[in-house]
Amino acid sequence: MEDILRAHQMLLLSMLKELDRICRKHDIPYTLFAGTALGAVRHAGFIPWDDDLDVIMLRKDYERFLTIAEQELPAEYYLQKEFSEHWPCFFSKIRKNNTAYMEKTIPKDPLQHQGIYIDIFPCDHLSDCPIMRRVQFFASKIVIAKSLYQRGYLTNSRCKKIAMRLASLLPHKPFLYLVKLPKKENSRMVHSFFGGSAKYRKSIYPREWFESRKLMAFEDAEFFVSASVDQLLTCLYGDYMTLPPEEERICKVHAMKIDPEHSYEQYIEWQANQKIDVYTRSIR
Repeated sequence: MEDILRAHQMLLLSMLKELDRICRKHDIPYTLFAGTALGAVRHAGFIPWDDDLDVIMLRKDYERFLTIAEQELPAEYYLQKEFSEHWPCFFSKIRKNNTAYMEKTIPKDPLQHQGIYIDIFPCDHLSDCPIMRRVQFFASKIVIAKSLYQRGYLTNSRCKKIAMRLASLLPHKPFLYLVKLPKKENSRMVHSFFGGSAKYRKSIYPREWFESRKLMAFEDAEFFVSASVDQLLTCLYGDYMTLPPEEERICKVHAMKIDPEHSYEQYIEWQANQKIDVYTRSIR
């Protein structure tokens, strides 16, 4: 199992190097985020039991990256852009073609790409008004719930089911506008309501944390992290340098099938026949 996880991490690393290449070539700022940033600081690479990779960009840089990457990415990769034809979600991914990462859900769209991926999150402008900030947070929940419903997210929570169903009836554009606040490009604070945490306080940050960066070792290369990475990780995790108890150092596998050598397309029929326990997110 450890060998499989490590092979998966090395594939993610190669994908990160491609993202980094494009960003350096076109002067697009990005930073490692969440558990990936924690891995860089605490482990000089992946958290040994982690199976994903997160990058974040300020909205203007994020949108510029999506435009350029669509043309620059080699044919072995697929750019899964936010709110695109076969991806109804609020963030983007780079996926590796001819691989499989079948998550513990059944997509409503059979044409959704399900290759191994890295996540790319936007970091948006946060209002200076405390009340408006809460409105933005609420609006993000509407956008997220609508996207999860369209994607086919499974849950045993009655409240979540009702929220997703109600959100599915609403247009997402007005709520997305509130989340992004495009006219607030010089706001003092920014947020990652679409990325970092489900909690409000862990998702709001000074803008300068993402405008000033530094290089940090990560596996056999160097990538950008926030120059205020200590403050960022403290905000997200508290005492982040203390390792969790050994029994908690377990990979939270997000997929029911991972195959770095064969396309997800050959697993579509198999996936449709799986019964997923929404309580444990396991296959029955």
